[in-house]
Amino acid sequence: MDKNLDIIKRIQNNYSQLSKSQKIIAEYIINHYDKAAFMTAAKLGNSINISESTVVRFANTLGYDGYPELQSALQELIKNKLTTVQRLEMTDETDEISILNNVLKSDIENIKETKEEIDKNSFKEIVDNIFKAKKIYIIGFRSSTAIAEYLGFYLNLILENVILVKPGISDVFEQMLRVDSNDLVIGIGFPRYSKRTLEVLKYAKSQNAKIVAITDSLISPLTEIADEILLAKSNMASFVDSLVAPLSLINALIVSVGIREKDKITDTFEKLENIWNEYEIYLSKNA
Repeated sequence: MDKNLDIIKRIQNNYSQLSKSQKIIAEYIINHYDKAAFMTAAKLGNSINISESTVVRFANTLGYDGYPELQSALQELIKNKLTTVQRLEMTDETDEISILNNVLKSDIENIKETKEEIDKNSFKEIVDNIFKAKKIYIIGFRSSTAIAEYLGFYLNLILENVILVKPGISDVFEQMLRVDSNDLVIGIGFPRYSKRTLEVLKYAKSQNAKIVAITDSLISPLTEIADEILLAKSNMASFVDSLVAPLSLINALIVSVGIREKDKITDTFEKLENIWNEYEIYLSKNA
C-alpha cells in the first residue's frame, strides 16, 4: 500500500473490504478524525462499543504497522486544520502533575524522533551553505518567531551577514528587496503554518535565492519551496505548540556553525565579556 496516502484515502480505498465492525471504526474516524487522533486504541473502541483488538486489526488492514502509526497519520492529517480552541477542548487532563509528566514525555519523544529521523547529509550541506552565502536571511512568524530570533541572535554573534526578517517599521518584503541567487534564506514554520512566511519564501525563491526550510514534516507547505529541508517533530501535547525539538535542532545548527569559526568567535566573546563587565550587563558574581 502506498505509504504516502493519507488515512482518509486509505479508508476510502479499502472500505468495501472491511468487516462490519471495521466499517463502524472507519465511519467514526471519517466523521470525528479530530477527536480520534488523540484517542488510544482502547478509548476509541470504548466510544463505539468495539474491542481494542479490533481497532488494532483495523490499523493493520489499512497497511499500518500498528495503531500508534495510524494515530500518527491522523495527527499529521489534522494538525493544520485544528484551531486552538479545538486543541484545548481535546485536553481532558486536569491534574497538574499528570499534565507535567505528559508534556515532558511528549517533548522527550519529539527530540528522540527528530534525532532518529534527521537527514544528516542535509544538515551538513546546510552548514556548508551558511558559509557560502553572501547574506543569510532568517524568517519565522507567529509561534516560530521565538525560534527565528534565537537563531538570528546567535548567528549574528558568529557571522556578519545575518539578517533577521521581522515585522516593524518596514514591511518584510522591503527587508528582502535585494535578496538574490547568492543568498541563503532560512524559513522556519510549524503548524499552523504562517501564510506570510510562505509568501516571503516564494518571493525569495523567485529571486533565485537558496531556500532552507526548518519544519515538522514532509507534507509541510514549506517543503514545496525549499532546496534543503530539516525536520523537527512538534507533535502537540495540547493547545500549545511544542517547539522543544525544533529549538534543539537550532542549537545543533548554531554550535556546528560556531565550531567552524572557533578562533573568530573566541575573540568575539572575549570582547563581549569586556563590554558586559564594563556596562554591568549581568549580575556580578559578588552581588
